Amino acid sequence: MKKPKKSIILTVSLGTAIMLAACGNGDDETDPEMDMDTGSEDSMDDMEDDDTGDMDMEDHGMNDMDMDDDMHEGHDMSSSGEVPEDLEEAESPTFEVGSQALITDAHMPEMEDVEATIVGAYDTTVYTVSYTPTTGGDRVEDHEWVVHEELEDVGEEPLEPGEEATLNASHMEGMEGATAEIDSAEETTVYMIDFTSTDGEEVENHKWVTESELSPVE
Repeated sequence: MKKPKKSIILTVSLGTAIMLAACGNGDDETDPEMDMDTGSEDSMDDMEDDDTGDMDMEDHGMNDMDMDDDMHEGHDMSSSGEVPEDLEEAESPTFEVGSQALITDAHMPEMEDVEATIVGAYDTTVYTVSYTPTTGGDRVEDHEWVVHEELEDVGEEPLEPGEEATLNASHMEGMEGATAEIDSAEETTVYMIDFTSTDGEEVENHKWVTESELSPVE
């Protein structure tokens, strides 16, 4: 009678071992699938992150272009050629009137690397200014350029950055009569020029370019 009891116990033990082994194999088979699913989700997240990064860079580039367009919107590149009465002609400019020069450091994209004819050269203090147009709209920041003689009632002494003055210039719509803050000031020679822009526009008597924006034509 003792031997059958041992057989029953052995049979139960084997059955238990087989069930445990089966459960173990089931877990092993399930885990890789879970890992694969998790990996796929992580990969999708990474791809979405990469796409978002690309879009951010593209948007940033477009915003920069929009800012450039807004900055120069309403800019009248040509002028009548009239200059303030008290603006002194340069006695010995680097680029003489009638000579050619290359615009190598342009303050507007359509002026970059084009050849210009010098039609006027003047010694003065030149400023970059920020102002709110009298016609409304967004504030214009760091406009290039305004000469000292285009500021109203400021005397002969150059202004310092941070000072304010009323503009008596019409380079851009809404500029004349606006209150401007001086952003930078430099004593130099400024030039009035004729040129053909990169988009084919014939520009006459453009005011102003500074000496540092020009290079000799080779």
